[in-house]
Amino acid sequence: MLRRTVGLVVGLLALFGSASAQVQPGTPPASQAPAARIYRTVDGAGLQAFVFTPAARADGTRLPGILLFHGGGWAAGSPDWVFPAAERFAALGLVAVPIQYRLSGATTTPIDAFADVCAAFQWARREAPALGLDPDRLAAYGVSAGGHLAALAATVGCGTTEGRYRTGGPDALVLLSPALDISGDGHFIRLLRERAPAAAYSPVEHVRTGMPPVMIAHGEKDTLTPLRGARAFCDKVIAGGGRCDLQVYPGLGHLLTRNLANQEDDYDPDPAARADAATRQGAFLRTLWLVR
Repeated sequence: MLRRTVGLVVGLLALFGSASAQVQPGTPPASQAPAARIYRTVDGAGLQAFVFTPAARADGTRLPGILLFHGGGWAAGSPDWVFPAAERFAALGLVAVPIQYRLSGATTTPIDAFADVCAAFQWARREAPALGLDPDRLAAYGVSAGGHLAALAATVGCGTTEGRYRTGGPDALVLLSPALDISGDGHFIRLLRERAPAAAYSPVEHVRTGMPPVMIAHGEKDTLTPLRGARAFCDKVIAGGGRCDLQVYPGLGHLLTRNLANQEDDYDPDPAARADAATRQGAFLRTLWLVR
């Protein structure tokens, strides 16, 4: 279960500001600081997308893209938590775009965040020429609750026929400790505020045939987003004829922490495991789209 605490915010800030995504030696950086764009306006407030463009992109070249969704239990976090990962993906040759989505609170729920995710995919494909990305090679990277939202876009879908997999969502999923089985998650149920049953927004309940390729990195001892959800999700994807690469890290918890006693707000990420996960994520995308 993902719970909201002040310590969670502090712990995740420390985690994602350092060890979450290391650019490999010898790879070029993104060409510049990310360009902030408004992809959606809700009640007069603009939601931002931050565009990291590979340094070597030639004008007019259409590159694979990846939208990034941060974690934080649906109620905390910000796009800059996944900026290090975006820099790493840009170094691989993808247009990488961290996305701001609405956080759950007094009047908003994860359903609103999911609507934002769908709007982000629609915007990215609509603006593909300006962004320099190929609308048929658009992946999603999601961490924890962000992994849940990304997976929803590939399972429940976004109600359109855009994209190769005809859900309006991603053409590939790259997930870290995702929340994929949340039908019984008390925190998520409370955040829904009785707007819908949790099963309606639990990705494992909506895996279908023709799923996009999936790569998941998960700690064996994760108590916040238990491994059994990722295993069940992958089993269903594979049973439907799809690809799901599940990399399990023995003895590690949520977000590959070594601190199993407190996986909510006192992270001690294993450096070797995090580096290995980053390498595997890049290798997975290379097998799909021949990026660097």
